[in-house]
Amino acid sequence: MTNPYAPPQAAVHDIIDPHAQFVLADRGTRFGAAMLDGIIFMVMVYVPFVAFTMVGGNMRTTNDEATRTAILAVGGLLTVVGLVVWCWLTFSNMRRGQSIAKKFLGIRVVRSDGTPVSFGRFFWLRNVVNSLIGIVPLYGIVDVLFILGDSRRCLHDKIADTMVVKA
Repeated sequence: MTNPYAPPQAAVHDIIDPHAQFVLADRGTRFGAAMLDGIIFMVMVYVPFVAFTMVGGNMRTTNDEATRTAILAVGGLLTVVGLVVWCWLTFSNMRRGQSIAKKFLGIRVVRSDGTPVSFGRFFWLRNVVNSLIGIVPLYGIVDVLFILGDSRRCLHDKIADTMVVKA
């Protein structure tokens, strides 16, 4: 006879670990991707700006203001073109959870439950919010040091509820 006052019983199935299907990216690969993304951004955006600003700035000794303005305008235009191309390459890969370097190195960002990361989470939480918090002194160091934990997740990964895995 069953006890009518017993607590309810339920059949419980084992929970599958969502991380079991993914191999976390190596710390060195993540570091390399961050460095490579920085170099790509620098070459595409900063180099034209700095180069043409230096050339235009060194023309102070000449009286040709039109040439100087044209050189600075070309530098500004190349900087904008580099930024647009970089944004296009980066945002086109965000659907797969990859930056330019992450795609090149074979890693990608997913949610901590294994689902694909949305554009909003990738762009706003991992980048914009993290950059705003980066105003706090030493935050960048603390953010990076979190990768030394067992989960290999930086602080910005924890904020965005993401993890970096091999693609």
